[in-house]
Amino acid sequence: MKMEYKKIIAVGAILAIALIVQIGAVALIDPFLERGYQSVEDPNDPLNGVLYLVVVLVATAILLYTVKREMDLLIRFAIISMCGFISWYAFTIISEWIVPEGPAGAIALILAGGLSIMLFAYPEWYVIDGAGIIVSASAAGLFGISFGPLPALILLTFLIVYDIISVYKTKHMLTLADEIGRLKLPLILIVPLSLGYSFFKDDIGAGKEGEREAFYIGLGDLILPTIMVASAACFSEAPYISSKMLINMPAAGSMVGTMGGLIILLWLVDKGRAHAGLPFLNGGAIIGYIIGSIIAGISLTSIIGL
Repeated sequence: MKMEYKKIIAVGAILAIALIVQIGAVALIDPFLERGYQSVEDPNDPLNGVLYLVVVLVATAILLYTVKREMDLLIRFAIISMCGFISWYAFTIISEWIVPEGPAGAIALILAGGLSIMLFAYPEWYVIDGAGIIVSASAAGLFGISFGPLPALILLTFLIVYDIISVYKTKHMLTLADEIGRLKLPLILIVPLSLGYSFFKDDIGAGKEGEREAFYIGLGDLILPTIMVASAACFSEAPYISSKMLINMPAAGSMVGTMGGLIILLWLVDKGRAHAGLPFLNGGAIIGYIIGSIIAGISLTSIIGL
């Protein structure tokens, strides 16, 4: 019974983290737009979603190759550098909020560099989690302002199919999960079930029997559905829900759908088998977005970005 209480608390913590990431991504939309961080000329071009899918496939292939060749130091350097770079975007905004008249760019650079050093030198679970929240919100915000509804829907739908194949058919995503645990890469969030837990002593790919030590969720499982939330918040023509809730119904619906999918996923994972997360998370985000758009009175063509 005590373990069940711990699991309930851990699930609540994961849901809270996911909510923080989504709120953070939405909060970063306007500042990112003001600074011209949008990465494409036409965010409504459906090819954007297809091109990013190709990037994901190529990056995964490269990562699998370097893992097979045991290029551990190169992998850690590349992944941690990428996390530091993505976090810099968020830190530029956070620095200006904290020190409006100060050297925000320099402060952001110091924070991003410090975060990278901590991830490389001391990748304990709370360091990885703190970095993961910042990186996830920043990445989702950047992609959210660059992908209109149609590219976002294309990307999330194709990645559902890819996740199913990579987990249940080729199983290479399970191989990557093992390596992430072995190399202590900041590509997951860890919510321990005990105060004495240490990620240094935990081999998440060992397949050992006994009581669960922690819950794990990949950064992609946080970032990808949040892209739908941020895209809806940025591009939907729906008005804010109210003057006190500065978010529109499609984005709010996508958030609720993501949380529902996350609860189902965690319930299945707790039964002891690895599951593809994106069918539940992306699927929930898409369904929530569509329902929220219908409630807001948005036309079908506008919902899909045509």
